[in-house]
Amino acid sequence: MEAMTYVINQGMSMYWGTSRWTAMEIMEAYSVARQFNLIPPVCEQAEYHLFQREKVEVQLPELYHKIGVGAMTWSPLACGIITGKYQNGIPETSRASMKSYQWLKEKIVSEDGRKQQAKLKELGHIAEKLGCTLPQLAVAWCLRNEGVSSVLLGSSSPEQLTENLGSIQFLPKMTSHVVSDIDHILGNKPYSKKEYRS
Repeated sequence: MEAMTYVINQGMSMYWGTSRWTAMEIMEAYSVARQFNLIPPVCEQAEYHLFQREKVEVQLPELYHKIGVGAMTWSPLACGIITGKYQNGIPETSRASMKSYQWLKEKIVSEDGRKQQAKLKELGHIAEKLGCTLPQLAVAWCLRNEGVSSVLLGSSSPEQLTENLGSIQFLPKMTSHVVSDIDHILGNKPYSKKEYRS
């Protein structure tokens, strides 16, 4: 933290954040920063998508409200899984067909992967009703979370980038009813301890 405080004080950066830190580690960093008059992190970079929700929806919200740490999320399309391109197997030109991405291929062809593909098919109907693509639905779904400051997008073509950026226009359509329908299909909405007690 001393190094990051130095970098910010020298004008080389405006802020700093963490990546893949636990909520406890972030809170500890914040406490140490306050104790020694250092600059604390302002955001956490966390994986967040339709199939990876726990950290951003349960572990980090307390930090959003207590110390103002936001989430800069990555992989909104789950390494391409949410695009629907793996619906009928692994295309030869896809990331999952590469030797270094064997783990992704195994994930896609696993039983859980097949269940995810079935859920994506159902989510495609919601996207169709809203007039957007499945990737646009997924990115808009990420952006609708109040604790998400930004969503990092990856694309392999200008067309993909344009499509993904088009998600913003569907953000107003992410009503509580639509989100509830998505949650129903996914069946993976995490609950905080507070919600369990209610």
